[in-house]
Amino acid sequence: MKFGLILFLCSFVAEECLPPHYFPAQFEDEYTCLMTGYEQSILKLKEIGREEINEHSMYIRFVCAEIKPPEEDT
Repeated sequence: MKFGLILFLCSFVAEECLPPHYFPAQFEDEYTCLMTGYEQSILKLKEIGREEINEHSMYIRFVCAEIKPPEEDT
């Protein structure tokens, strides 16, 4: 089974999240997907910067969703 990583950039101030970002890679297990989610969240927060994060109370949430293979026609 494979997993896909979906990240959401949100703001407490705006009370909303931007449209989801679908990470381009697929993962062989949930652990690897979760670790990548935390790593990517930290990188994005650093990219945005302290000032913007604090001003808009921004945060990142993410989910690792199971990718189900397409069903075959019988």
